[in-house]
Amino acid sequence: MRIGLLTEGGYPYVSGDARLWCDRLVRGLEQHEFDIYALSRSEQQDDEGWVPLPPQVDRVITAPLWTAEDDGVVYGRRARRRFAESYGELAAALCEGGSGEALGVEADRFASALYGLAELARDEGGLVGALRSETAVRALERACRAPGARQTAREARVPDLLAVAAHLERALRPLSLDWYEDDGLGAVDLCHAASGGPAALPGLLAQHFCGVPLLVTEYGVRLRTHYLADSDSPPAVRALLAAFHGRLATETYRRAAVVTPGNTHARRWQERCGADREKIRTVYPGMDAGHFAEVGESAQCVDPDTLVWVGRVEPAKDLISLLHAFAEIRKEEPKTRLRIIGAPSGPEGAAYLGHCKALAAQLFPDEAEGLHAVGDNPVSFEEIGGPELPSAADAYGSGAVTVLSSVVEGFPISLVEAMFCARATVSTDVGAVVEVIGGTGLVVPPRNPKALAEACLTLLRDPERRERLGAAARARALELFTVEQNIAAFHGIYLEIVSRTPVRRVVLDGTGEPLPFATPAEAHVPGRWTERSTRVAARGGPGWAAGLPVRATPPFAATEGAPG
Repeated sequence: MRIGLLTEGGYPYVSGDARLWCDRLVRGLEQHEFDIYALSRSEQQDDEGWVPLPPQVDRVITAPLWTAEDDGVVYGRRARRRFAESYGELAAALCEGGSGEALGVEADRFASALYGLAELARDEGGLVGALRSETAVRALERACRAPGARQTAREARVPDLLAVAAHLERALRPLSLDWYEDDGLGAVDLCHAASGGPAALPGLLAQHFCGVPLLVTEYGVRLRTHYLADSDSPPAVRALLAAFHGRLATETYRRAAVVTPGNTHARRWQERCGADREKIRTVYPGMDAGHFAEVGESAQCVDPDTLVWVGRVEPAKDLISLLHAFAEIRKEEPKTRLRIIGAPSGPEGAAYLGHCKALAAQLFPDEAEGLHAVGDNPVSFEEIGGPELPSAADAYGSGAVTVLSSVVEGFPISLVEAMFCARATVSTDVGAVVEVIGGTGLVVPPRNPKALAEACLTLLRDPERRERLGAAARARALELFTVEQNIAAFHGIYLEIVSRTPVRRVVLDGTGEPLPFATPAEAHVPGRWTERSTRVAARGGPGWAAGLPVRATPPFAATEGAPG
């Protein structure tokens, strides 16, 4: 079958989010064909290019989400009225507060307005200019001042309205693309959105215009990400944008044929946003266990008195609590060492790393065994790739216990890698941690250095228990979190969705007339009998529209490429 893989700031870009699991999925399903529809987040991401693509990727079509030139479309009176009505309905759906049945009415109102704007963009050639117009800001203002609007919306001032209008313009840019024709997403058998939010929006429109079924995968819920990231905006802006992302998530889950969260933590968020439990299939991320096989199958430990932390250095990882916990551990076990292994995440991470190093120097002054020996700090800050730690497996193998001290976590990748290495773990109870370890490690409350220290001491003093927990952890990881199980799960879901989807295309003969029973079951078996001279077209489409997909021209800068 032909899959339309939808991404936003992800695959196939070199610096894309979730590019690893998307690449493994595409390479693992070589029996299918893939069209990649990718939205880029920044100019830098566009400049960095793509990862090498396998031959089953037939084409890649990209569009920048970070910029949009004015489309130059001038609306007539009727089009201006349609825009004002649809955008006004969208704004009203964001401003109204309610519960129970009212929420369902607001969701329907939002969906009707969203598809109304999409149809207008299709008819008129774009929405960019209209979304940036004074009409849009005035519609937002009327919705905020209308009777029944939530209190936070009524408090919005002009700068708040301008900020919200600018965010909506960016978020709704996919509506102006020309991806939703029979030679675009209408030619695929299934749309697979690699995340919610903007990545799923083209899938919603492909279903609306072409009837293509939609599969949505979320390893990190976009709505939760928005709540965590948008903490500095004024209350009115946060409330309106949260309402937009919430309504979009609700519509995405409602229209999707299947929703695949990466863990129970994400599943709870999806159910709270209205996802039908009957549609949900949990599919854990697939990771390559081969890189960790040598360490995992070896019973040796480089240093039984060493704790290891591995990850991106950022405030959410709460290394401050880990350092204070290590101070308590050193009082009981003076020989213990702590290796913090990872690179900072952006400028904020770099500043946080500097703060952690200063605290470590304060808590643990350099120690020397004698008067003439050089002092040494029991806490080291390192990065993977050096001579001592050439790989992640070497990092986990350098200690007896792996520690995770986060206060915020989605799916703990570093924890799974430690499990592949057969390492006992001590983790904080955040995100999907408990679901991942499943009883093969110790779990403590977050922001509790004393509990973290006691759990680490328990394992440091009991090597037999460490070995048992490590072996159980490796067995669990190999059963649940490998690339193979991930690919097999999605292959089955693809077949399930397509088997329940009505046929949208018919085969045409040489004169352009429908040809009944032209695709028997044996046509899917490679052989000379599959070489037929018929054409495929969308049901109801004209004969001249049939044939191989061709590139369409979007209203704003979009690019298409084929893997070399």
